Amino acid sequence: MKLADIVQKLSKQSVLVVGDTMVDKFIWGKVSRISPEAPVPVVEISNETETLGGAGNVASNITSLGASSYLVTVIGDDNDGKNMKDMLERKNINTDFVVVDKNRPTTIKTRIIASHQQVVRVDKEIKGSFSGGTEVNILKNIEKVMEKVNGVIISDYAKGVVSEKILKKIIALAKEKNIPVTVDPKIENFKKYKHITCMTPNTKEAIEGMNAKNISTDEDIAMLGNKILKTLKSESVLITRGEKGMTIIEKNNKITHIPTRAKEVYDVTGAGDTVIATMTLALSAKVDLVTSSEIANFAAGIVVGKVGTATVTQKELIQAIEDFNRK
Repeated sequence: MKLADIVQKLSKQSVLVVGDTMVDKFIWGKVSRISPEAPVPVVEISNETETLGGAGNVASNITSLGASSYLVTVIGDDNDGKNMKDMLERKNINTDFVVVDKNRPTTIKTRIIASHQQVVRVDKEIKGSFSGGTEVNILKNIEKVMEKVNGVIISDYAKGVVSEKILKKIIALAKEKNIPVTVDPKIENFKKYKHITCMTPNTKEAIEGMNAKNISTDEDIAMLGNKILKTLKSESVLITRGEKGMTIIEKNNKITHIPTRAKEVYDVTGAGDTVIATMTLALSAKVDLVTSSEIANFAAGIVVGKVGTATVTQKELIQAIEDFNRK
């Protein structure tokens, strides 16, 4: 089947995203003077924008391709939480299984940018394990929604949603249903994602997660990938490598290098979210890993050509594939 034909099947899939969601807030302005109160610039605000970050952006990438996305995450019992829920719903992301925690604020990352230069970033968050009640609610919601989906993505930003208990529960339930589980890893938890379908670290994450050294060639990456597979007892790993494309390592020692499809690179923000969302949708449609990764590679090539955290539509993805095939 042609890649463009497979893309049309993606919209029929339903994927569960479990992980830490945040709002990325941007305050734009200009600097014309230094504050008399301290040696810091005074930023005169001209505009403010907000986007979904973390697991929310992964879920947004799924719905932008026309598929169904269910999100299990935690928000605070605050105005920021209500705002985040509204943002999710505007992206057609199902929020029925979002858990509210009264003891934590909703995670907000605020970047103040003056004349295209980031002046400071302010994080409003509390990290670490959730109370027993919140974790129980997360587990209950995962059990409920698992009946509705044919793929699972774990989007871990080490804020607390992806605990070891929750991770094991997701993998066990997915095994029962025989559906794929993919992970966008956090270095701190790298060696905890065992018995999964596929992990999608970038080169830096793969190196640091395994405490590796002197990794530069294709052969080095392949050896590193095999080491990850043995350590995690997982089926495969896809290492994203920027301008070098991506490398897939499967447990039968099959290595596949896929060159980048990006025409121009303006911004790599969120490209990893696009890769894991697109690849998991294809795996959920019973497409093989290499073909799923090729489609994800085309999707990543589109988003890096956009400024800021971006997503891809089904129409854009089909067009990019057809344009490439005409060359």
